[in-house]
Amino acid sequence: MISGQLAGLRARLPEDVPVLHAELHDDVVTRSAADSRPWSPRPPAGGHSPYEPGPPSADAAVFSVVELATGELAGEALLWGIDTHNRCAHLGISLRPGLRGRGLGREVVGLLCRYGFTVRGLARLQVETLAGNTAMIGAATAAGFVREGVLRRSAWVYGRFEDEVVLGLLADEWADAL
Repeated sequence: MISGQLAGLRARLPEDVPVLHAELHDDVVTRSAADSRPWSPRPPAGGHSPYEPGPPSADAAVFSVVELATGELAGEALLWGIDTHNRCAHLGISLRPGLRGRGLGREVVGLLCRYGFTVRGLARLQVETLAGNTAMIGAATAAGFVREGVLRRSAWVYGRFEDEVVLGLLADEWADAL
């Protein structure tokens, strides 16, 4: 486990799937805002849930987030699109609604940076998020990410196009403050 003060990142376990599926996937509006792929109804069992643990992958590192004080499953975190040639990746997190607002998101972004820069030896991490996602933008900027641009009306979210913000962080700009 990669641990901070409030949160830890661990491997996804089968028992995490029904909780993450019910709280992060089945809320169509929230899932539509969190994922660039269109929402579709899926059962949580039988290998159909997007939270189902899969085999290790060279281009993604998927974690479950745990609140350390309680041991409670808090959400998911991942590095995706890991490019070992250019040494870069994208970062994403999604916390369960009842565990938001506790400072976990900021720490999870920092833990993903630690994993990406220290464990994987990456040179750059990038976040793409909806312009209205102030929690993710705040968590990323607190970790040192710099706003690099806006992709105007690039995300189709539940019936309308929305702007996305791109933030980046280079390894030599990052300071492990955890």
